[in-house]
Amino acid sequence: MIEKNASVHWEGRGKEGQGQVSTETGALQAYPYGFGNRFEDDRRGSNPEELLGAAHAACFTMAFSFACDKAGFATTAVDTRAAVRLAKQGEGFVIDRIALQLDATVPGLDEATFQQLVQGAKENCPLSKALASVPSITLAATLRR
Repeated sequence: MIEKNASVHWEGRGKEGQGQVSTETGALQAYPYGFGNRFEDDRRGSNPEELLGAAHAACFTMAFSFACDKAGFATTAVDTRAAVRLAKQGEGFVIDRIALQLDATVPGLDEATFQQLVQGAKENCPLSKALASVPSITLAATLRR
């Protein structure tokens, strides 16, 4: 079993408050986030949806590369984007969509096998499984030549 850790420190009330996100590896160290980063156009920090998107894109990309390896193909470049949408629902909010976009260079791989490997990676990456309650997780994948 593997366990990874992250922590948050928050000060202040609601909209006026500010948080700091840290990870055990130090990739994020007291990185700021707050209302402005999440609901307005303040780009001086992060937000939970952006971090979730980064984690999902990273996990899915790794799962795809591993699937290619298992099928006998070596990935030379994979670029993935995850757009996470936070939508108002009643008095609160919900993540109602994640749109994944993967572009990959995999020499010798045909389009049909590529799409099969991409779909399998989407279904089997641990974060896709953890996010199964999101109503819509879409995927557009392009095999670069």
